Amino acid sequence: MSAIRRYGMGRQSPGILLHAETDALLEPSLHDFMADLGALGLDGHVEAARHVDGDGAWVQFRLDPRAAAQWAPDYDTTGLCGTLKLDTYGNPDDLGREILVALLLSPVPFVFPSHGELVSAVRVRKNIVQAARLTALAFDTEHAERPQEYWAYSEERGFTVKDGSRLIEALQKTTQPDRSHKLYSFSCYRATEYVILLAIAQELAVSNPDLLAALQRQWETRAIMSGQFHDVFLREFGSMSEPLPSRYYIPGDRLWFRNPDERSSNVEGYEGSWVFYLGDGLFTNFWKRDQPFTLTTKCVELFHWRNATYRDAAGRLQVDDDVVDERVARSLRDPDEVAEILGSMLRLRDPGGVYRDGGCIDTSRECVRLLRPGTSEIALPETSPAGAQAGL
Repeated sequence: MSAIRRYGMGRQSPGILLHAETDALLEPSLHDFMADLGALGLDGHVEAARHVDGDGAWVQFRLDPRAAAQWAPDYDTTGLCGTLKLDTYGNPDDLGREILVALLLSPVPFVFPSHGELVSAVRVRKNIVQAARLTALAFDTEHAERPQEYWAYSEERGFTVKDGSRLIEALQKTTQPDRSHKLYSFSCYRATEYVILLAIAQELAVSNPDLLAALQRQWETRAIMSGQFHDVFLREFGSMSEPLPSRYYIPGDRLWFRNPDERSSNVEGYEGSWVFYLGDGLFTNFWKRDQPFTLTTKCVELFHWRNATYRDAAGRLQVDDDVVDERVARSLRDPDEVAEILGSMLRLRDPGGVYRDGGCIDTSRECVRLLRPGTSEIALPETSPAGAQAGL
């Protein structure tokens, strides 16, 4: 870790670090990544530095300062597609370019023990973005449904895939109405788990089929959910003590927009909003797939939850989504009102349990752990129903 900390010092971005035990073992990864940068037309804009210490051999790649200042001033990656004229919908290579440029700009180090792990990390992010673009669901925090031909449910095991059902196909049929012709009920948090799980399974089919087989057996036995899902499959970068810049996002990031209004945050499902960053300045909207959020529209939506909160006949707090939509549309017609809302919402969030001056922007993001044979960080729990975390 000493080399990572050393590279992270100062104002320059650490970016991507490749690591091996010796300089000779590092050489193939260095050669392959340089070839990747050349193929994507990025090699002329990247700085590389080598270093050997007691932890092994390292090579650091980061965007050169001039390109960083021009392409993403103040770490604002939301305009990369426009600046670089990328078509991430029509050209998968452009999506890879956007991901790689954002990684090279990173204010925290992304460390990979091989070129293969870096390739897998980029590919998983592409999988997340492409699957998230196809995902459309029905929002429901109290009920859940899955295609009955693929899934079984029990309180002890959660939703498990039935014998003979392949995990990838089951996840696609559940989240992608173009395949199932139906919207299934989800909370936003569980929806992000399914998209991440699909992206991981698709990558394992290419790079680690043995782990994919274990993942299939796991979901035939019991589901991994909530906090355990995060611990097994994801790592967090950025923190409350070292927050990420408020406009720094990498396509494929999972992130949380916090509802900074205490009263409306007491409504179940409105504590905040879990989304993926799709790139090109857009964030997922699983409930209206054809209307992804920008940073502005997401902030304005969360702001107006407070103005649509009421008590129903049973005295329970609720949020009227129709009122939210009407208030958002009205605000977006008034640039001065939008500027005022963004002035409060684009602040970093307060700590948990605190509702004071913070906005909706989280200090961290989440990404998938290493996946390749020999370097994978995925440790699946015992495939036993004991201790299962049932949920929707």
